[in-house]
Amino acid sequence: MFIRNNWYVAAFDDEFGGAPVARTICGEEVVLYRKTDGQVVAMHDGCPHRLVPLSMGMIEGDNIRCKYHGMLFDGEGRCLQAPGKDASLGLRVSKVYETVERYGMIWVWIGEEAADPAKLPDLPWLASTEWAQTREHFTLACDHRFVIDNLMDLTHETYVHPETIGQNELMEAPVAARREADAAILERFMPDIDPPPYWAQMLGKPGRVDRWQVCRFILPSTVLIDSGVALVGTGGFAGDRAEGVTGYVINLITPATERSCYYFLVQARDFARDADAATQARFNATMRALVQQDIDVLEAQQRYVDAHPDAKLRALNIDAGATHARLMMNRALAAGAPAPAG
Repeated sequence: MFIRNNWYVAAFDDEFGGAPVARTICGEEVVLYRKTDGQVVAMHDGCPHRLVPLSMGMIEGDNIRCKYHGMLFDGEGRCLQAPGKDASLGLRVSKVYETVERYGMIWVWIGEEAADPAKLPDLPWLASTEWAQTREHFTLACDHRFVIDNLMDLTHETYVHPETIGQNELMEAPVAARREADAAILERFMPDIDPPPYWAQMLGKPGRVDRWQVCRFILPSTVLIDSGVALVGTGGFAGDRAEGVTGYVINLITPATERSCYYFLVQARDFARDADAATQARFNATMRALVQQDIDVLEAQQRYVDAHPDAKLRALNIDAGATHARLMMNRALAAGAPAPAG
C-alpha cells in the first residue's frame, strides 16, 4: 500500500512550538520535536514502558518526557530517567527516524534501507527569492492516491471550483499525457480564451489569454503543477511569462493510513511578491477555500468506496495523467515487495 525507502513530509518548519508533534506516516506512528540546536527528532510515538504515546508528553531541553510515569528519553531514544532505583532497565524507544529540514519542511525517511538524501525532490522555487509563497497543511480522510488523481486531472476545476479557477474550456481542451523515466506528465494548453476569475484578477490586465496547465507526478507522492495565463500570443506556452502570471504549485502528499493522508501545499508565485500581511492572508484564505472544495469531494469519494468495496474506478482520456501516476506507484510497490516465502 505504501512506497517505502523514501522521504515523506511530516510537518512545516513552523509547526514546532512547546509541544511534540504527532504524525502517522505510512502506517507508522511518529512523534517529532525540535532540539535546542534546531535539529528535529523523529521517533516511534510510544513509550516502551507502558505503551503510552510520547506525543502526549513534554519536551525538556533536548529530551522528551512521557506523561504517564515521567520516563525521560533523549533524541536517540535512550531512557535517561525513570522512577525507582532500578532506573531504566535499558528501556529504549523502538525506532528513531532520519530527518532532513529542507524547503521549509521536515522530511522523514520511511523504510529499512539507509536514508538517501539524493531521493529528496528538487524544488528550486522554494529556495528562490524570485518566488513568493502561500502554504497550507491539510489532513484528509481519504486514500492519498485520490489526492494524486485529483491533481493529475484538473478538468475537475470546471465544476469543483467554478467561482475561481474553473471554466468550460477545461472540458473542451485536449490533454496530452506521457510517462518519462522518473515522472508522469499531463499537459493542457488553452489558447485565446477569457481567463477565469482568479487568473483575471492576478493578471490585472484586460484581454484574452493563453492558459496552461502542466502537471508532473514524481514518486513517491509529489505533484508539481506549472499553471498560469499570459496575454494571447505573447509566448506564455513557450515559457516567456513576461506578459503573464505563473503559479507553480508544489503538492506533497504523505500517506497516513490506507484511508487518510496529510497534504502539504505550497504555491510559489511570480506575482504579488511584495504582498503585505493582509494580502497574504487573502491568498491563504483563497487556498484554504479551494482545497476545502476538493476535500469535500475526495472524502465523499472515500466514503463511497468504503460502502461499495467492489466498485471500480473508470478511466477516461482526461484521466491519462492519473493513470500513468498509478502505474508508476504500482510498479514501485511491486519492486519493493518482499520475495515470496519458499
